[in-house]
Amino acid sequence: MILRSDIEAASARLQQQGPQGFLRATPLWRLPGATLGVAAAEVWLKLEHLQVSGSFKARGMLNRLLAQPIPASGVIVASGGNAGIATAAAARALGVPCEVFVPEVSPEAKRQKLRELGAQVQVVGATYAEAFEACMARQQVSGALITHAYDQPEVVAGAGTLAREIEAEAGLPDSVLVSVGGGGLIGGIAAWFEQRARVVALEPEGAPTLFRAREAGQPVDVAVSGIAADSLGARRIGAIGWQVTQAQVGQALLLGDDAIARARKTLWSEFKLAVEPAAALGLAALQSGAYVPAPGEKVCLVLCGANFDPATLA
Repeated sequence: MILRSDIEAASARLQQQGPQGFLRATPLWRLPGATLGVAAAEVWLKLEHLQVSGSFKARGMLNRLLAQPIPASGVIVASGGNAGIATAAAARALGVPCEVFVPEVSPEAKRQKLRELGAQVQVVGATYAEAFEACMARQQVSGALITHAYDQPEVVAGAGTLAREIEAEAGLPDSVLVSVGGGGLIGGIAAWFEQRARVVALEPEGAPTLFRAREAGQPVDVAVSGIAADSLGARRIGAIGWQVTQAQVGQALLLGDDAIARARKTLWSEFKLAVEPAAALGLAALQSGAYVPAPGEKVCLVLCGANFDPATLA
C-alpha cells in the first residue's frame, strides 16, 4: 500500500535530488462551475498537462530514477507514450541512456517526441501489453533499470505529489475526478487524500480496467479500444492501483467516446486548453451527468496530459 509518508518522501527526493528546474509546480485554475456550464459550485482545473514532458508521468518516472541505482545500460520502459516521454525526459536530464517500447496504437507525435529526447524507440505489438512483454524480454538482456508506466511504488508515490501540491495551494476540494488507465495516477492521488476528499475513478467504455476488476472482484484482462486508448490503454489494472482504490475510492464510472470528445473540444474552444482525450474525462463526467455534484461542491479535475497530434483538435 502506498501511504502519505511515501508521497512526502517522494516530494522531498524530487525537490532535493532532482535536476534543478526539471519538474514544474503546475497551475491550479479555480472557476465557478457555471463558467464551464456544469452544476458544481466551483471547478478546480489542475493543469498538469503543462508539466515537463507533457503529463503527470514526469513526477513518478523521475522519482523512480532517483530512488534506484542506474546501470551503464540506462533505463527502459514500455509505454503508450506518456510514461515513455517522461522517462526519456528524466533520463536525458540525468545523462543516462533510455530505450522505450511503444505499441502500434501510439501516435506518431509521441514517437517523434521520444526520438527528440534521445530515446531509442521500439514499436512492438498492437497493444501496450505486447509492447510490455517485448520490453521485459529486452531488459533481461540489457540489464537496464525498468520503469513501469504505473505499477511501481516510486512511480505511484511520485504521481501522488500532484495531490499534495493541490492541497498545499488550495486546501481540500470536496471531490477529485481522476482518469484511470493502469491506476498509477489515481493510486497516488487517493493515497494522499485518504478519503479526506472523495476520489472518483473515470474510465472510457473502451478501456474499463478498474470497472471490470470491480465486477470480477480482482484484476482481470480487458480488451482495449477507443479514443483514449493510447494513454489509458492498460489491459489490466495495476496491483498498486487496485489495492489503493479498493481501500480509498468508492465510485468507478465509465464514459463514452462522444462525451470525452465533446469535453475535450470544450476545453480547447472555450478555454484554449489543449489536452489529450485522457485529460478530458473529468469534464466529460460533469457534462454528461455521469457524476452529479452536490450543492456547493468543489470539484477538482486533473488535466493529466497533452501529448497528441494537434491536428486532432480541428
